[in-house]
Amino acid sequence: MLLSRLSRNINCMMIGEDRDINRIEYDSRRIEPGNLFVCVNGTYQDGHKYAEAAIKNGAAALLCEHEMPYSIPQIIVPNTRIAMAEMAAELYNQPAKGITIIGITGTNGKTTTTYMLKSIFERAGHRCGIIGTIRNMVGNAVIPTSHTTPESVELMRIFRIMRDAGVDVIIMEVSSQALDQHRAHGIEFTIGGFTNLTQDHLDYHKTIENYLNAKRIMFENTKFAIVNADDPHSMPLIDGLSLGSLTYGIRNANADIKAINIDIHAKGVEFDLIADKDSMHLNVNLPGLFNVYNALLAAAISLKLGVDQSSIRDGLASVTGVSGRMESLNTDGFNFSVILDFAHTPDGLMNLLSSVHEFAKGRIITVFGCGGDKDKTKRPIMGEMAGMYSDLCVVTSDNPRTENPMQIIEMVLDGVKRTKCEFIVIENRHDAIKYALETAKTNDVIVLAGKGHETYQEINGIKHPFDEKIIVEELLNEMRRKD
Repeated sequence: MLLSRLSRNINCMMIGEDRDINRIEYDSRRIEPGNLFVCVNGTYQDGHKYAEAAIKNGAAALLCEHEMPYSIPQIIVPNTRIAMAEMAAELYNQPAKGITIIGITGTNGKTTTTYMLKSIFERAGHRCGIIGTIRNMVGNAVIPTSHTTPESVELMRIFRIMRDAGVDVIIMEVSSQALDQHRAHGIEFTIGGFTNLTQDHLDYHKTIENYLNAKRIMFENTKFAIVNADDPHSMPLIDGLSLGSLTYGIRNANADIKAINIDIHAKGVEFDLIADKDSMHLNVNLPGLFNVYNALLAAAISLKLGVDQSSIRDGLASVTGVSGRMESLNTDGFNFSVILDFAHTPDGLMNLLSSVHEFAKGRIITVFGCGGDKDKTKRPIMGEMAGMYSDLCVVTSDNPRTENPMQIIEMVLDGVKRTKCEFIVIENRHDAIKYALETAKTNDVIVLAGKGHETYQEINGIKHPFDEKIIVEELLNEMRRKD
């Protein structure tokens, strides 16, 4: 596509001759002849520094925020991220136009809610695409992902794949960082759902107010919002915006859509959904009060979009698990349980462990740590939450990234020590899991928190293979052989 056509709808100045562009790329290492290189002014790097490398690799033109001292064509714009999103939509022929797009944002619950929605809409006869933390999917076909919300270029490419595959409903997790970085720029959400907002990503946003304002960006581009009446951030999130809205909740009597008669058990939850014109009994095979909230949001969105009650009931009942989300691992031959979960925030860990409390007959042994190069203030809070809700904490390493693992652990211990919980420090996460398995007694529940679906551990900036499902299976097999 000609550069002039790619840039026809953006505020820009073009320098040099028109050229045909076959791809838009923001990583100079991936540039090939005929590509447009985008000089992204990012959080840690300024892409303008890599323009020369991109040209050497064959870049046909540059998208930049100021004129560069090179002879190839340049498109000068105020913000390359915004322009990249708009040009990507043009390159892929406006792939999102006319498709129902559901955006889910919030600190916790996004992934599970999107999978609940996928199940419901497929039951109703729709072909769904899903974009999120674990994977991107068209039906059951997987499209690899590296971010919860991909960069705008990847996002438009994925939309094009979905559209060509006949997808008529796209369900997206939308992260605060993606919104702040304009990755979802130009997308008009048919409906937006808000789960909750608790402390997370403050290494990036610095304040809760900034975090909330980043979430608000999605609703500025949303036709209709459904928000959590039990979360105090919901009203500030949509206040003053010209969009319709509904609320859902459990505790707030004024919620438009409520869950009552809640029954939480080891295998899942049941409740009655009550709305003005609708009421139905819902059964979800995922335990925990937080999954009542997730199911309530998924059902509320579905009702708003005209899905029949039968599809909602059957869709929710058929969701038997989401990878790394309250996932029970196979412990055949042993009289204890192992649960794998992605919980990596204070609120997420509290919700997880309090849910385990509802069905645990023995001790709760929690193996957890905190990630490096992220919000340091949540580490002692995480430690305190784990200590409050566990009988034994095995404090270990998570993804230390470029930080010293023991320094992270010491900050976590500041919180654990505020409680009366027994604890042990085992820095090596493999050894920590092994200790928990060998220590477990009849009816104990081992909770592996923090990594969930991840299949790696990042140490000193290098990602090492580390799949806790495989590790648990191998360790249990070793224990079986010893017996």
